[in-house]
Amino acid sequence: QVQLVESGGGLVQAGGSLRLSCVVSGRTFSRYAMGWFRQAPGKEREFVAAVNWSGGRTYYADSVKGRFTISRDNAKNTVYLQMNSLKLEDTGVYYCAGPEGPRYSDYVAPTDFRSWGQGTQVTVSS
Repeated sequence: QVQLVESGGGLVQAGGSLRLSCVVSGRTFSRYAMGWFRQAPGKEREFVAAVNWSGGRTYYADSVKGRFTISRDNAKNTVYLQMNSLKLEDTGVYYCAGPEGPRYSDYVAPTDFRSWGQGTQVTVSS
């Protein structure tokens, strides 16, 4: 059974930075894509970023392009989300998702992610 454990959330002022981490167990992490999603209060969960099995291909929602960076360390079974220039609208619970998709796939559609962590709260204040 896949387990995903996020950490790194917290309270930060607008313009600040946070780095989220997600440690994965229960599946061969290095062969599959990973993703980050978020859910703001009163809204549906939305896609934030994804990374392919090797870390060589990344995908971002338009709202975070140029500010967030997804990366992975396959030796540590860990995926990261570096968030810079945070805005008030980035507030929400951030969820790690995966490992997902065909082995060694370069792309997994956001709707195909099926395994989720418990989430970590990110609050951006003015």
